[in-house]
This record gives sequence, structure tokens and C-alpha cells, in this order.
Amino acid sequence: MKPTVAVLGRAEQRIQAGHLWIYKSDVLEVDAAPGDTVTVLGARGRPIGQALYSDRSQIALRLLSHGAEPADAALWRRRLESAIAFRGTLTIDATAYRLVHAEGDLLPSLIVDRYGDYLVLQSLSQGVERLLPTITGLLVELLAPRGILARNDVKVRALEGLDPRVELLHGEVPPSIPVREGPVEYEVDPWKGQKTGLFLDQRENRAAAAEYARGRLLDCFSYNGGFAMRLAPHCDEVTAIDISADAVARIAANAARNHLPQIQAREANVFDELRRLEREGERFDTIVLDPPAFAKNKASVPKALSGYRDINLRALRLLTPGGTLVTCSCSYNVDEATFGQVVHEAATDALVHVNVVEKRMQGRDHPVLLGVPETYYLKCFILRRLA
Repeated sequence: MKPTVAVLGRAEQRIQAGHLWIYKSDVLEVDAAPGDTVTVLGARGRPIGQALYSDRSQIALRLLSHGAEPADAALWRRRLESAIAFRGTLTIDATAYRLVHAEGDLLPSLIVDRYGDYLVLQSLSQGVERLLPTITGLLVELLAPRGILARNDVKVRALEGLDPRVELLHGEVPPSIPVREGPVEYEVDPWKGQKTGLFLDQRENRAAAAEYARGRLLDCFSYNGGFAMRLAPHCDEVTAIDISADAVARIAANAARNHLPQIQAREANVFDELRRLEREGERFDTIVLDPPAFAKNKASVPKALSGYRDINLRALRLLTPGGTLVTCSCSYNVDEATFGQVVHEAATDALVHVNVVEKRMQGRDHPVLLGVPETYYLKCFILRRLA
């Protein structure tokens, strides 16, 4: 007998409004095992659709299909084919990009990134974990990669009761992969690097920011030096700051690899460094703020807003009139309007006026699904200081 989960009417309304998640609090009755693909039953036992079931997460159900459409291997094949074909229409000027963006591609809790001839994936739910052999086989058939690595060492898996681990699923994956993003070349560590190896969602924002970069550049929270590398050819000198000594070493190596001697990497706490630079009267023509997620949950939002306000205030004081500030938030718990208000408050406190030159988001290979606000997590404002 096919596994089923019955849900409250408000869960059915949520699905009808376009969301793909049903929370544990909206579940009435379960006749299923952890990780099953289940039929979701609404009022009077009517099938709402097929979903991945988790007995541990607050997100109990992740919808795969509506009505009676089966969520079988054929559906997974169609969705993967569609995701891959979409990336082919984007004319991505890079050898590293996202192939599958979970809910954004109607493949909830599955991430697949491409690094040249290799794939690195993350299975973020019990259901996708159960289906990994099927998914791996489909990826091999559709893309013929030289290797597929599972980077399942992310903390969010603990919410699903899944162990953290890194494992080879197909072929071989070397410890270092050369990739290109526009004119910039990197060496990626798929086994131990952040996320699946690189932060891929800022590629288009870096290219956009390069159109405005000039003079002295300060790149904060630089990590691999992504913004610094992309903007450096347009700037006279570049200071890239990160709190991690390993990150600073990577920035220096990437600068040498790309023949960018104007980049100087510095190990420092960005909050402290911005204050020091302000005290010493430093000025920059271009500043990038690309911090890690300050608000990883709703409880941390007030502290996160304070952090965003502080770094933007300091940056605007350091920015020359006519200069460009590229400021970002990758916290989906802080929406665009709230982030914009915080930046406005920082400008008011800094006694400066700013123009919004561009409002941007995560790259197009990380699509946002309307009705699922959690898929819109990266906000990027390109601002011009007027006075």
C-alpha cells in the first residue's frame, strides 16, 4: 500500500498558494516511513500531491507534484533535464555554476553544482537521501561527469536526523579542480571548500559591480577574493580583508594566479578593521561588503540587523563622494525591504545621501520560485554616495 500523510486544511491552502512545504504542525496522520515519497491527503482524503516525507524536520513534507501525478524516476528525470536545459540558455561565462537549485527547480532539498567535468551535490532531506542512487544514475546518464561527490557535511542535515559526511558517488573527484568565472581563474577544493567548493551565487553581481569599480577598492569578507579578482583590473589598488588566515592565503594565491599584483590580502576582523580605517582617515572609491549570513534563524535577526547597520555605516563614512558601495545580505530571514531600510538608516547616521544604482539578487542559475520566499535569499545593492 502506498504511503500517505494526511494534513490540515491550512496546509492545503499553503500548497494552493504556491509553496512547496508543509510543516509538522499541519500534519494530521502519518502512514509512512522516514524518507518515503508519499501521497499527501487533504480534505475528505483527496490527494493533494506527492511529497518527500521527513519524520524529524519541522518541514515534514516537500511537495514534488500536484494531484495524482506520480513522483517517480520519470519525474526526476524530467525535472533534471529541465534544470540542465535552462542553464544551457543562460550563456554562462564560467565553468563553475549551479545546475540544480532545490525548490527553485522543483527538486526540493537537492543541490547540484558543476565544476568543469565534475559534479558536487548536497542531499538535504531524508527523501533525497533515500533517492541518491536514482539521482546519481540520472546525472551520470544525462551529463556523463568524470565524478560526482556528495558534500553532505552541512549543519542543516542535522535537522533531518542525517549524519554529516563527504562521499564519492561516481567516478573520481580530485582534491583540486581548476575553474573559470569570466576572466578569473580559481582552484576549487570540492572536498573541503565552503559550500560545494565555491560561492557561486555572486558571479553575475561581481560582473555588474566591475562596471562601476575604480580607484582604491576595499573588499570586505573576501573569502576567495571573488569580488577583488573581478574588480581589480578596474582599480589602482585593492585591499581584501578576511578573518580567516586560510582565506587570506587563498586570496594571495588567486591574485598571483590571475596576475593581479594590485591586490593585497589582509587577515583581520572586518568590524574592527572598518573602525580602524575610519580613525586613520582612510578613503576608498569602491567598497564591497559581502558578509556571511548574519541571520541564520529568526531569533538572530535583531543582532544581524545591528551588524548590517554597523558595517554599512562605517563603509559609507570611508567612501569618497561619487564612490560605489556594493553591499550584500545572504540571510533569507532578512528580506529586501528590511535590508534596504537598514542601509538607509546607516546612510542617515553617516550623514550622507546615496543613490540606488542597481538592485540585484542571486545569479540566474540560482532561480527564485515565486510563492516560496525562502528561495530568495541573496540581496545585493549597488549604491553611489552623493555627499
